[in-house]
Amino acid sequence: MNPSSYKQITTTRGFKYNYYVSAGDPSKPILLFIHGFPSTSYDWHLQVSFFKKEGFGMIVPDVLGHGQTDKPTDPAAYKHSGMAADIVNILDAENVDKAIAIGHDWHGCLSALLASLEVTFMRSGARLYYDAAAARLKQAIGYEPFGYWHFFSEDGANKVIMEHGESFLNLFYPRDPIIWKEHMCPPGEIKEWLLADKKAPPASYLTEQDREDIMSRISIDGLAGGLNWYKVYTLGITSEDDRQIPEANHVIQQPVLYIGGKMDYVCVPAIGYPTLNKYCPNRTLKEYDAGHWLQFEVADQVNNEILAWINDNVKL
Repeated sequence: MNPSSYKQITTTRGFKYNYYVSAGDPSKPILLFIHGFPSTSYDWHLQVSFFKKEGFGMIVPDVLGHGQTDKPTDPAAYKHSGMAADIVNILDAENVDKAIAIGHDWHGCLSALLASLEVTFMRSGARLYYDAAAARLKQAIGYEPFGYWHFFSEDGANKVIMEHGESFLNLFYPRDPIIWKEHMCPPGEIKEWLLADKKAPPASYLTEQDREDIMSRISIDGLAGGLNWYKVYTLGITSEDDRQIPEANHVIQQPVLYIGGKMDYVCVPAIGYPTLNKYCPNRTLKEYDAGHWLQFEVADQVNNEILAWINDNVKL
């Protein structure tokens, strides 16, 4: 992604955002890509390349706490309503009033809050409150998928990750997705893995450039900002923020595409289906034989799935 295609904006909340923008065919909708943790806008580069050739305009921000965007230390800055407002500020600056929001991981939740846009796309997002959900999820799927949130919410987590960057990289972007079920999902396991500086085979779906980009995030800036995405849940900030959403806005009437990985042991597709079925009446659900990082692992399939869905659901 060409560095000259990036812009900066200071939002009404006072945060500087860095975002990629690419013009497209005016007759086609703008695509808004929203990455998850511990990503940056770079992690959408395979999608940006594909959809640029298809003539779509795109906006791809470094979300708060990531990349070249500000990284406030107060977890309250990361409440979903505030960040949704930040994204709307970016769209306003680019004179975009309607877009297709494409979110991965945590930012699938943020995409859902942008449902005032014409179409919402959700991927690997589970909007759940930690304390209330842990026991229920363990009973439903046989294990606790979010046990690593304990460590990510600790004050010293970023320091441990920075000191064991390669160990973190190989665990968080695994070649074999089952490693998450064994060494990330159970409470305490990820901290033990990192402190022992354990290694695993590198992911085959990441190029050397991908690995270098991810390692630079860890070793240079650290992930302290992004870890606040977990603290807003474990501190109860998200549950309080979500209570402010009017009940009339709970149901998303726009078309929704959800793509999940059958081997994603954290964002297990079945976890999200009850919510999708209840609140997204115009939904399309797809699963692939892959783990969490669908935009890397099965990029061609995902890109073509999104394109076909746009052609079927959006009037161009």
